[in-house]
Amino acid sequence: MSDPLSIRVAVNGAAGRMGKRVAALTLQDEQLELVAALESDRHPDLGRDAGELCGAGSCGVPLTATLDHSVDVVIDFSTPEGVERIVDLCEERRIPLVIATTGLSKAQRTRIDEAALTIPVVKSPSMSMAVNLIMKLVGDAAAVLKDNPSGVDVEIIERHHRFKEDAPSGTALHFGRIIADRMGQTDHVHGRHGRTGQRPRGEIGYHALRTGDNVGEHTIVFGMMGETIDITVRGHTRDSYAWGALQAARFIIGQGAGRYSMADVLGLNDQDD
Repeated sequence: MSDPLSIRVAVNGAAGRMGKRVAALTLQDEQLELVAALESDRHPDLGRDAGELCGAGSCGVPLTATLDHSVDVVIDFSTPEGVERIVDLCEERRIPLVIATTGLSKAQRTRIDEAALTIPVVKSPSMSMAVNLIMKLVGDAAAVLKDNPSGVDVEIIERHHRFKEDAPSGTALHFGRIIADRMGQTDHVHGRHGRTGQRPRGEIGYHALRTGDNVGEHTIVFGMMGETIDITVRGHTRDSYAWGALQAARFIIGQGAGRYSMADVLGLNDQDD
């Protein structure tokens, strides 16, 4: 029998790398109950036990393409197409939604904003507590360095595993938006090649590395004449993102309709995604 005080969780994208970790950690948490594991209707593992898929042992929750249970919150770690489907469903059924999927189009982000008029939505380029703390520190540094007399060159370097499909990462792009908002850069350059000439002042450079099983690493470089500041955050396992998503799920329960970020979840000041 379900604990009446537990939070009933559905995971969208439950057979993916991150979805499996969210499901596994949900099953380990006494305050949470995994009641639905969702995937595309074309997924080859439909019908399999979600607990077995994530390595936690049989839990009696099958992987399905439809949400057939009442839930308190949906956590999405899927694909841009999966986000579209789950946003429609959550809006229709008035279910709070945590979205951790990146690589969304402008139209998809607009659709999320529309849904947030009727349901509470946490949307963040990263669910990691450390990454979101670094976002605040980077914003503070950019505000202080804005008027540095020697000028400041900003480069953002990110590393992820070979399976990541979007580049640069949503987190790297968000770092760039935070910095540009405070320092005023207007050009965002992705890599360099050939005779590029002298580096323009109003530029942020992005460099995406895809190596092995790296779960996520970001370095923000503030280069000045005579000194450099490197701010780096590294993820060691995917659990840092999964724990953040579960923290966001707890936060969003009982919130009013609107767009929330991990800054809201963690009590930090941050820029909207």
